[in-house]
Amino acid sequence: MASRDVILHEVDIPTDDGLLRGVLGVPSGKGPFPGVVMVHEIFGIEENMRAQIERLARAGYLVLMPDLYSRGGMRTCLRATFNALRSGSGQAFDDTEAAKAFLSARADCTGKIGVIGFCMGGGFALQMANRGYGAAAVNYGMMPTDLDDALDGACPIVASYGKRDKTLKNAAHTIETALARHGIEHDVKEYPAANHAFMNPGPAGPKALRPFMQKVVGFKPYPEEAQDAWSRIETFFATHLS
Repeated sequence: MASRDVILHEVDIPTDDGLLRGVLGVPSGKGPFPGVVMVHEIFGIEENMRAQIERLARAGYLVLMPDLYSRGGMRTCLRATFNALRSGSGQAFDDTEAAKAFLSARADCTGKIGVIGFCMGGGFALQMANRGYGAAAVNYGMMPTDLDDALDGACPIVASYGKRDKTLKNAAHTIETALARHGIEHDVKEYPAANHAFMNPGPAGPKALRPFMQKVVGFKPYPEEAQDAWSRIETFFATHLS
């Protein structure tokens, strides 16, 4: 898809528990556009995540990122969100489903919906792959307790990992083996030089922690690997969400 201008909108997403805040990226043009629910990383919706919304929306997708911390704040919601990720159920999953319904109801959406996530959000994207999406992009997402159960009936998956990511050792091999075993169409790639969060266009984490995150932990941008990963995602989504 050709690159487009993008407008970001702050939106309220209806849920059974009240309104959920989110950021919606709308590409220029008449549409309708395929939709993508984008799940943020552990640090919430900050400049890196807004840049990722814009990046995918420029490719011609209606991109919605629900703020999983918007009802209670990051500190209060973080534990509940990770508990949901470990258990495969909970408010974070409900909120992501509400975001999908919000996109589907829009007149400028084709009804084809994908899901993508980064870091913590990558784990959610993997577990959401069997919940009615057309394609899923898992970017350095943690494995669920029961990977085979999560992949039962899953949509096609494109996944990207960094070999230097000590938090997800052998994750690329694990998920590729499982996807092949389930006969799920997939594109999995491990980047030898990359670490966790390599697709972020800027430094990861709160400003006070960024020097530590980059120099000690090694979480920093890897532009060449990120460009390749995005190219693969856009090709994969174009195939399955057009």
